[in-house]
Amino acid sequence: MTDRTPAPALSIAGFWDAAADTFDDEPDHGLRAERTRAAWERLLHAWAPPAASGPTSGGVLDVLDVGCGTGSLSALLAASGHRVTGVDLAPRMVERARAKLAAAGLPGRFLVGDAADPPTGQARFDLLMCRHLLWTLPDPHQALRTWVSRLRPGGRLVLVEGRWGVPGTPYAAGAQALPWDGGVGADDLARAVRPLVSELRVEPLSADPDLWGGPVHDERYALLARL
Repeated sequence: MTDRTPAPALSIAGFWDAAADTFDDEPDHGLRAERTRAAWERLLHAWAPPAASGPTSGGVLDVLDVGCGTGSLSALLAASGHRVTGVDLAPRMVERARAKLAAAGLPGRFLVGDAADPPTGQARFDLLMCRHLLWTLPDPHQALRTWVSRLRPGGRLVLVEGRWGVPGTPYAAGAQALPWDGGVGADDLARAVRPLVSELRVEPLSADPDLWGGPVHDERYALLARL
């Protein structure tokens, strides 16, 4: 029988704490290259138009960035004029996110906590975003239900996910038992999300090398849904 015991939260937090110093070395994490940063900025502007004057602008959104890591996407959203709250289980990731936005002169609130059940109390958000997070969760279906409950009527989910070429490699003790270890395909994620929302579409992302710092040969996509 397969051991389905989830990886302990402290083990997983420790893994990501240890990764914090080099996390931004990955092109799509640190967004240090202008082409990569610009590619993510274009995507975010399409999903959450900048809160500025002009015919293509949108209003100010309250955004919850779950599993925010070092805050690179939070920074882009804050630079577009949105109010951003980031949550991450790893304290050192949160420290780096706070420092990154402070250095850029951008507002943002960052909390240490479980991304699957964000410690945001009764607050509700216009947009909840996560990137490459669901594979780390012991109960991703419950997390999806919780996230939907944190949205205002008409609120949106932006889930940037994928199914990677080498699944099943544990990153912390017990991680091999995680339901979506190695990532989740778009069809499977759409089946999980569709009963929770009124609109849903999938946007493929594998074909744009600028997003990832080079070509990729696995499945990467964004699932965009609205209540």
